[in-house]
Amino acid sequence: MSRTGHAAAARARVAADYTGGVYGSMLAASVVVGAGTLGSSPRLELVLLLLLTGVVFWIAHVHAQLFGARLTQGGPDRRMVLQVCRDEWPIVKAAIPPAVAVAVSPLLGLDLEGALWFALAVAVAGQVGWSAAAARRAGASWRLVAATASVNLVLGLLIIVFKLFLTH
Repeated sequence: MSRTGHAAAARARVAADYTGGVYGSMLAASVVVGAGTLGSSPRLELVLLLLLTGVVFWIAHVHAQLFGARLTQGGPDRRMVLQVCRDEWPIVKAAIPPAVAVAVSPLLGLDLEGALWFALAVAVAGQVGWSAAAARRAGASWRLVAATASVNLVLGLLIIVFKLFLTH
């Protein structure tokens, strides 16, 4: 592969990584908002729901990427499958901080409602952080970094507004 080809492949990998992180953080926030009725072990159930939803969406993204490649390139090989799995893994990684927030919430003296809000705040912060990191890694100006972080903060705040209106 030429030097330009390697650079393009590296740029594509970076974009996929951070895109997955932003998407995964937004997904985690949505899971927290949608976690209405939980059973007898609500914290454990929410931790599992966050992590398992992340894994299911990761599998869906890997499948979609490989299916698209199969249509255009005649089928994925083992190397491509592993690369796509790595590229989409940030979707799962983005679910870990909100899950940890729920898990440690009793140590912080938070009741279940407090744990939900804490996890939601962590997910939104992750969404903003992933987008800012992606912009910086792509060489964007600080102004563009601030713009993308602001857009993702607004999107996260919209999810919070939805939670406020749906639960009250």
